Amino acid sequence: MTDNVTATDDDATRVITLRRPDKKNALTQDMYAAISRAIDGAQTDSKIRCLVISGGAGAFTAGNDLDDFLKASGNSTGDRPMNAINFLRSLAHNAKPLVAAVDGVAVGVGTTMIFHCDYVIASTAASFSTPFIHLGLVPEGASSLLVPMAMGHQRAFAMLVMGQKISAEDAKQAGFVNAVVAPGHAEDEARKIARQICALPAEAVALSRKLLKTPPEDLMRRIDHESKLFGERMTSQEAVAAFNAFFARKKA
Repeated sequence: MTDNVTATDDDATRVITLRRPDKKNALTQDMYAAISRAIDGAQTDSKIRCLVISGGAGAFTAGNDLDDFLKASGNSTGDRPMNAINFLRSLAHNAKPLVAAVDGVAVGVGTTMIFHCDYVIASTAASFSTPFIHLGLVPEGASSLLVPMAMGHQRAFAMLVMGQKISAEDAKQAGFVNAVVAPGHAEDEARKIARQICALPAEAVALSRKLLKTPPEDLMRRIDHESKLFGERMTSQEAVAAFNAFFARKKA
Protein backbone atom coordinates (compact mmCIF):
# COMPACT_ATOMS: atom_id res chain seq x y z
CA MET A 1 0.00 0.00 0.00
CA THR A 2 0.97 3.68 -0.03
CA ASP A 3 0.77 6.17 2.82
CA ASN A 4 -2.51 7.37 1.29
CA VAL A 5 -4.20 3.94 1.11
CA THR A 6 -4.32 1.27 3.78
CA ALA A 7 -5.73 -2.26 3.57
CA THR A 8 -6.35 -4.09 6.84
CA ASP A 9 -7.97 -7.47 7.31
CA ASP A 10 -10.51 -7.63 10.12
CA ASP A 11 -11.38 -11.32 10.42
CA ALA A 12 -12.96 -12.10 7.02
CA THR A 13 -13.32 -8.45 5.92
CA ARG A 14 -10.68 -6.44 4.06
CA VAL A 15 -11.08 -2.73 4.81
CA ILE A 16 -9.54 -0.44 2.19
CA THR A 17 -9.23 3.11 3.51
CA LEU A 18 -8.31 6.25 1.58
CA ARG A 19 -6.07 8.47 3.70
CA ARG A 20 -5.35 11.81 2.07
CA PRO A 21 -7.55 14.11 4.15
CA ASP A 22 -5.70 17.31 3.22
CA LYS A 23 -6.81 16.75 -0.40
CA LYS A 24 -10.23 15.23 0.42
CA ASN A 25 -8.78 11.85 -0.63
CA ALA A 26 -8.26 13.00 -4.22
CA LEU A 27 -6.94 9.97 -6.07
CA THR A 28 -3.42 9.79 -7.48
CA GLN A 29 -2.15 7.08 -9.80
CA ASP A 30 -0.26 5.50 -6.89
CA MET A 31 -3.51 5.37 -4.92
CA TYR A 32 -5.33 3.72 -7.81
CA ALA A 33 -2.60 1.09 -7.99
CA ALA A 34 -2.77 0.44 -4.24
CA ILE A 35 -6.56 0.03 -4.25
CA SER A 36 -6.31 -2.35 -7.22
CA ARG A 37 -3.73 -4.48 -5.41
CA ALA A 38 -5.98 -4.68 -2.34
CA ILE A 39 -9.00 -5.73 -4.42
CA ASP A 40 -7.12 -8.12 -6.69
CA GLY A 41 -5.30 -9.75 -3.79
CA ALA A 42 -8.60 -10.57 -2.11
CA GLN A 43 -9.81 -12.55 -5.12
CA THR A 44 -7.53 -15.52 -4.43
CA ASP A 45 -7.60 -15.24 -0.63
CA SER A 46 -10.31 -17.60 0.63
CA LYS A 47 -10.13 -16.05 4.10
CA ILE A 48 -11.43 -12.72 2.75
CA ARG A 49 -15.20 -12.90 2.36
CA CYS A 50 -16.07 -9.23 1.98
CA LEU A 51 -14.48 -5.87 1.11
CA VAL A 52 -15.16 -2.44 2.59
CA ILE A 53 -13.94 0.76 0.96
CA SER A 54 -13.97 3.91 3.06
CA GLY A 55 -12.64 7.44 2.99
CA GLY A 56 -12.83 7.80 6.74
CA ALA A 57 -14.72 10.74 8.24
CA GLY A 58 -15.00 13.99 6.29
CA ALA A 59 -14.68 12.82 2.67
CA PHE A 60 -14.98 9.73 0.53
CA THR A 61 -12.95 11.05 -2.39
CA ALA A 62 -12.91 14.27 -4.38
CA GLY A 63 -12.18 12.21 -7.48
CA ASN A 64 -9.04 12.48 -9.55
CA ASP A 65 -6.17 14.65 -8.41
CA LEU A 66 -6.22 16.66 -11.63
CA ASP A 67 -2.56 17.70 -11.49
CA ASP A 68 -1.52 14.08 -11.10
CA PHE A 69 -4.07 12.89 -13.65
CA LEU A 70 -2.92 15.29 -16.38
CA LYS A 71 0.73 14.54 -15.69
CA ALA A 72 0.06 10.80 -15.99
CA SER A 73 -2.19 11.05 -19.07
CA GLY A 74 -0.11 13.51 -21.05
CA ASN A 75 -1.81 16.71 -22.19
CA SER A 76 -1.01 16.11 -25.86
CA THR A 77 -2.55 12.66 -26.28
CA GLY A 78 -5.43 12.49 -23.83
CA ASP A 79 -4.66 8.81 -23.11
CA ARG A 80 -6.18 7.55 -19.86
CA PRO A 81 -3.56 6.64 -17.23
CA MET A 82 -3.22 2.86 -16.99
CA ASN A 83 -3.44 2.77 -13.19
CA ALA A 84 -6.90 4.36 -13.41
CA ILE A 85 -7.97 1.87 -16.10
CA ASN A 86 -6.59 -1.05 -14.07
CA PHE A 87 -8.57 0.17 -11.05
CA LEU A 88 -11.78 0.09 -13.08
CA ARG A 89 -10.83 -3.36 -14.34
CA SER A 90 -10.38 -4.51 -10.73
CA LEU A 91 -13.86 -3.25 -9.86
CA ALA A 92 -15.39 -4.94 -12.89
CA HIS A 93 -13.80 -8.31 -12.14
CA ASN A 94 -14.17 -8.22 -8.36
CA ALA A 95 -16.08 -11.30 -7.17
CA LYS A 96 -16.28 -10.46 -3.45
CA PRO A 97 -19.15 -8.45 -1.91
CA LEU A 98 -18.09 -4.79 -1.77
CA VAL A 99 -19.50 -2.37 0.82
CA ALA A 100 -18.90 1.38 0.60
CA ALA A 101 -18.76 3.80 3.54
CA VAL A 102 -19.30 7.35 2.26
CA ASP A 103 -18.89 10.11 4.84
CA GLY A 104 -18.49 13.34 2.86
CA VAL A 105 -18.01 14.25 -0.78
CA ALA A 106 -17.91 11.60 -3.50
CA VAL A 107 -16.94 13.35 -6.73
CA GLY A 108 -16.39 11.92 -10.23
CA VAL A 109 -14.93 8.44 -9.94
CA GLY A 110 -15.77 8.69 -6.22
CA THR A 111 -19.41 8.43 -7.27
CA THR A 112 -19.08 6.13 -10.27
CA MET A 113 -17.25 3.48 -8.22
CA ILE A 114 -20.26 3.38 -5.87
CA PHE A 115 -22.30 1.73 -8.61
CA HIS A 116 -19.89 -1.22 -8.56
CA CYS A 117 -20.59 -1.71 -4.86
CA ASP A 118 -23.13 -4.15 -3.46
CA TYR A 119 -24.14 -2.19 -0.38
CA VAL A 120 -23.66 1.51 0.36
CA ILE A 121 -23.74 3.32 3.71
CA ALA A 122 -23.72 7.12 3.52
CA SER A 123 -23.68 9.71 6.26
CA THR A 124 -25.88 12.79 6.17
CA ALA A 125 -22.70 14.70 5.26
CA ALA A 126 -22.29 12.69 2.04
CA SER A 127 -22.96 14.04 -1.43
CA PHE A 128 -22.56 12.48 -4.85
CA SER A 129 -21.60 14.32 -8.03
CA THR A 130 -20.19 13.53 -11.47
CA PRO A 131 -19.09 16.89 -12.92
CA PHE A 132 -17.55 15.41 -16.07
CA ILE A 133 -19.72 17.65 -18.24
CA HIS A 134 -18.27 20.79 -16.64
CA LEU A 135 -14.81 19.69 -17.79
CA GLY A 136 -16.01 18.90 -21.30
CA LEU A 137 -15.75 15.17 -20.62
CA VAL A 138 -18.00 12.10 -20.63
CA PRO A 139 -18.93 9.55 -17.93
CA GLU A 140 -16.49 6.76 -17.06
CA GLY A 141 -16.25 3.58 -15.01
CA ALA A 142 -19.19 1.96 -16.85
CA SER A 143 -21.40 4.59 -15.18
CA SER A 144 -23.23 5.21 -18.46
CA LEU A 145 -24.42 1.60 -18.16
CA LEU A 146 -24.79 1.14 -14.40
CA VAL A 147 -26.32 4.46 -13.32
CA PRO A 148 -29.42 4.29 -15.58
CA MET A 149 -29.89 0.66 -14.51
CA ALA A 150 -29.80 1.67 -10.86
CA MET A 151 -31.87 4.86 -10.88
CA GLY A 152 -33.58 5.25 -14.25
CA HIS A 153 -32.76 7.37 -17.29
CA GLN A 154 -34.11 10.69 -16.02
CA ARG A 155 -32.17 10.68 -12.75
CA ALA A 156 -29.09 9.37 -14.54
CA PHE A 157 -29.38 12.21 -17.07
CA ALA A 158 -29.55 14.79 -14.30
CA MET A 159 -26.45 13.34 -12.63
CA LEU A 160 -24.26 12.32 -15.56
CA VAL A 161 -25.24 14.81 -18.28
CA MET A 162 -26.28 17.85 -16.24
CA GLY A 163 -23.77 17.29 -13.44
CA GLN A 164 -26.32 17.74 -10.66
CA LYS A 165 -25.20 16.90 -7.12
CA ILE A 166 -27.24 14.40 -5.08
CA SER A 167 -27.55 14.33 -1.30
CA ALA A 168 -27.37 11.17 0.78
CA GLU A 169 -31.13 11.15 1.34
CA ASP A 170 -31.83 11.68 -2.36
CA ALA A 171 -29.36 8.89 -3.18
CA LYS A 172 -31.23 6.58 -0.85
CA GLN A 173 -34.52 7.52 -2.51
CA ALA A 174 -32.90 6.94 -5.93
CA GLY A 175 -31.92 3.46 -4.81
CA PHE A 176 -28.12 3.42 -4.81
CA VAL A 177 -27.64 4.08 -1.08
CA ASN A 178 -28.95 1.49 1.38
CA ALA A 179 -28.84 3.45 4.62
CA VAL A 180 -28.08 6.97 5.84
CA VAL A 181 -26.37 7.44 9.20
CA ALA A 182 -24.95 10.27 11.29
CA PRO A 183 -21.56 11.74 10.32
CA GLY A 184 -18.67 9.72 11.68
CA HIS A 185 -20.60 6.44 11.71
CA ALA A 186 -20.53 5.30 8.07
CA GLU A 187 -17.47 3.07 8.36
CA ASP A 188 -18.64 1.42 11.58
CA GLU A 189 -21.98 0.62 9.98
CA ALA A 190 -20.27 -0.66 6.83
CA ARG A 191 -18.15 -3.02 8.93
CA LYS A 192 -21.32 -4.31 10.62
CA ILE A 193 -22.89 -5.02 7.23
CA ALA A 194 -19.70 -6.78 6.12
CA ARG A 195 -19.81 -9.01 9.19
CA GLN A 196 -23.43 -9.90 8.38
CA ILE A 197 -22.41 -10.84 4.83
CA CYS A 198 -19.45 -12.88 6.10
CA ALA A 199 -21.77 -14.87 8.35
CA LEU A 200 -23.83 -16.08 5.37
CA PRO A 201 -23.01 -19.27 3.39
CA ALA A 202 -20.03 -18.26 1.23
CA GLU A 203 -20.79 -20.24 -1.92
CA ALA A 204 -24.45 -19.24 -1.95
CA VAL A 205 -23.48 -15.57 -1.53
CA ALA A 206 -20.97 -15.77 -4.38
CA LEU A 207 -23.43 -17.45 -6.76
CA SER A 208 -26.32 -15.16 -5.84
CA ARG A 209 -24.17 -12.05 -6.23
CA LYS A 210 -23.00 -13.24 -9.64
CA LEU A 211 -26.62 -13.65 -10.74
CA LEU A 212 -27.37 -10.06 -9.73
CA LYS A 213 -24.30 -8.39 -11.24
CA THR A 214 -23.70 -7.22 -14.79
CA PRO A 215 -21.14 -9.64 -16.32
CA PRO A 216 -17.54 -8.35 -16.18
CA GLU A 217 -17.13 -8.62 -19.95
CA ASP A 218 -20.14 -6.30 -20.45
CA LEU A 219 -18.71 -3.85 -17.94
CA MET A 220 -15.31 -3.89 -19.62
CA ARG A 221 -16.82 -3.28 -23.06
CA ARG A 222 -18.55 -0.17 -21.71
CA ILE A 223 -15.45 0.94 -19.75
CA ASP A 224 -13.31 0.61 -22.87
CA HIS A 225 -15.82 2.52 -24.99
CA GLU A 226 -16.14 5.29 -22.40
CA SER A 227 -12.36 5.47 -22.02
CA LYS A 228 -11.90 5.92 -25.78
CA LEU A 229 -14.40 8.76 -25.84
CA PHE A 230 -12.95 10.21 -22.61
CA GLY A 231 -9.47 10.25 -24.13
CA GLU A 232 -10.74 11.93 -27.29
CA ARG A 233 -12.58 14.52 -25.22
CA MET A 234 -9.45 15.34 -23.20
CA THR A 235 -7.98 17.06 -26.28
CA SER A 236 -11.22 18.78 -27.33
CA GLN A 237 -11.53 22.56 -27.30
CA GLU A 238 -14.22 22.34 -24.62
CA ALA A 239 -12.07 20.25 -22.27
CA VAL A 240 -8.89 22.26 -22.82
CA ALA A 241 -10.77 25.48 -22.07
CA ALA A 242 -12.42 23.97 -18.99
CA PHE A 243 -9.12 22.67 -17.58
CA ASN A 244 -7.38 25.98 -18.25
CA ALA A 245 -10.16 27.81 -16.44
CA PHE A 246 -9.98 25.35 -13.52
CA PHE A 247 -6.25 25.82 -13.01
CA ALA A 248 -6.54 29.58 -13.44
CA ARG A 249 -9.06 29.63 -10.59
CA LYS A 250 -6.68 27.56 -8.43
CA LYS A 251 -3.87 30.08 -8.99
CA ALA A 252 -6.10 33.10 -8.33
